[in-house]
Amino acid sequence: MGTVYITQEDAFIGKVDERLNVKYEKKTILDVPLIKIDGLVVMGRASISPATIAELVNQKIPLTFLTNNGKYIARLEPEMSKNIFLRSAQWKAKGESPQAIHASKGFVRGKLKNYRYSLLKSQRSYPDLDLNGGLNQLATAIANLDQATSIDSIRGLEGAGSAAYFSCFNQLIRVDNFQFHTRNRRPPTDPVNSLLSLGYALLRHDVQGAINIVGFDPYLGYLHTERYGRPSLALDLMEEFRPVIVDAVVLTAINRRILVPTDFITEPLSNAVSLTKEGLHKFLRLYQEKKQTKFKHPVMQKQYTYQESFELQARLLAKYLMGEIEKYPPLVMK
Repeated sequence: MGTVYITQEDAFIGKVDERLNVKYEKKTILDVPLIKIDGLVVMGRASISPATIAELVNQKIPLTFLTNNGKYIARLEPEMSKNIFLRSAQWKAKGESPQAIHASKGFVRGKLKNYRYSLLKSQRSYPDLDLNGGLNQLATAIANLDQATSIDSIRGLEGAGSAAYFSCFNQLIRVDNFQFHTRNRRPPTDPVNSLLSLGYALLRHDVQGAINIVGFDPYLGYLHTERYGRPSLALDLMEEFRPVIVDAVVLTAINRRILVPTDFITEPLSNAVSLTKEGLHKFLRLYQEKKQTKFKHPVMQKQYTYQESFELQARLLAKYLMGEIEKYPPLVMK
């Protein structure tokens, strides 16, 4: 089953024997074996019993709390992995070390190459698109990564490449009733940005769970700066997955008309845009389906799901930091 998403307001999350049991108005709305659950995400207002929390921790199932529109609130983690050797290597690479610079280049190279892959794929599908400007800028940013000698310069190239990609994003939307002008968040003020923000919040939950399994400290990253409560390493490793998972799901939802304008609501005071309950269920279903999609991993040359590849990429990063492989290979779609 993978990740379970609880979206019903005022639901009660409990456990019966070895099963997660969710009730609303004293009626069971979900009953699933805990052994089938990789993570639990509560979106909105719900109650959870202490016994359920204890069982989630015991079975190493992460619990994340988000608002209805996907804004991160809190996360309950199982006990940290006992792999002190990996965390030691992770901390030794802190700052402007050769390892940190190499890993940061890998995260950004994976992201920008996957941006390029997405644009080229769309251009093949829709010959009328004019994406050459964005593609050329992305190619320049990718080429310049090899000459980058500091984390700040890598961040600058990531920013330039992302700006080039999002300057083309509106062309990737093939329906008339959705538009994208620029990336905005906190809060997102249009439907497309609300989907992107929600998708990235879900992706963060999944990637952070994977790096915890491997044994990393999620709060010490390399590309993202240190900030209290920020899981910087999860945000680092997310980068290469953003285009191929979240952006792809958003475009599928819009272009296949799975989501329509009536699936969105706007808050009167903040102008924040979010999904209706029905729209949220549609999006979560698409995201879950995408995570379970299999593809041939370009490094391992085997079939994996995207869900499995979160942990696989974390393990490849661990092998690099521990000196077991010479380079960190980001996930680059071909």
